[in-house]
Amino acid sequence: MARGARDLGTVVEVDTFTRDGLTFDVIDEGPLDGPVIVALHGFPERATMWSEVIPKLTDAGFRVLAPNQRGYSPGARPIGVRNYALEKLEGDILALADQAGVPKFHVLAHDWGAAVAWQLAGNHGDRVHTASVLSVPHPRAFRDAMPRGQILHSWYMLLFQIPRLPEWLFSFNDREAFQKFGKSWMKVSDRLAERIRELFSEPGAITATVNWYRAMRYSLRSPAPAVRVPTLFIWSDGDSAVTRAAADANLKYVDAPYRFEVFEGVSHWIAEERPDQTAALVLEHIGEHSA
Repeated sequence: MARGARDLGTVVEVDTFTRDGLTFDVIDEGPLDGPVIVALHGFPERATMWSEVIPKLTDAGFRVLAPNQRGYSPGARPIGVRNYALEKLEGDILALADQAGVPKFHVLAHDWGAAVAWQLAGNHGDRVHTASVLSVPHPRAFRDAMPRGQILHSWYMLLFQIPRLPEWLFSFNDREAFQKFGKSWMKVSDRLAERIRELFSEPGAITATVNWYRAMRYSLRSPAPAVRVPTLFIWSDGDSAVTRAAADANLKYVDAPYRFEVFEGVSHWIAEERPDQTAALVLEHIGEHSA
């Protein structure tokens, strides 16, 4: 049983879960007997990115499990790039669901968490009710858009392959300097810049989180098949990392009811900038496709 867990039959309240000798931290909010939404953060955030979305989901009767994923939990930073391939990341989420006593769940995800969600929904449709995905389309759609301009917006992915350079770029710990860097490159708010600075000040965190990018050479060998669960995809026209061409290509990889929404005047950080609208769309989507 997880640390601080409370066993209610097969349903378990968790603040941590374990896999392969690693320990992951989890936000577990809402009624234990409610339908479950697993919320997956992206780079370089943690589960706190959902802090303004979660209360709206739990008020609607949902239980939300939001883990700090591999590399983001201090107890889950294994050495070696291969340990951050998508097959490892999706396995972590299945382990969370198993240990929480959740046979099937809805998934909500952003950025790199979106890549994990596409894997889960494509490979384990028997475990996923619906998918609500922010910003990043199916990996195959992302690939399709590369020759249509996406590659120019993905330059940083190549930069992150260079040994030690990302670690140096993110290593300075001065609050004001980091906020200026975050605003100029990642287009983040001061609040998010501070959360990122705190994350990167932890031992091993920069390498572990950047390793998600470095592991792409393993992850892309077997990208997820088309998704066959009802899917909501939200993209924002102020996203400097993901193009409209990539967003539009997504439809080709969903063989199920599909809804595409565009947030105008919003950056990549959708959940922070539009938490109310995000939660409302997710609840509407789930409500339309609940048995």
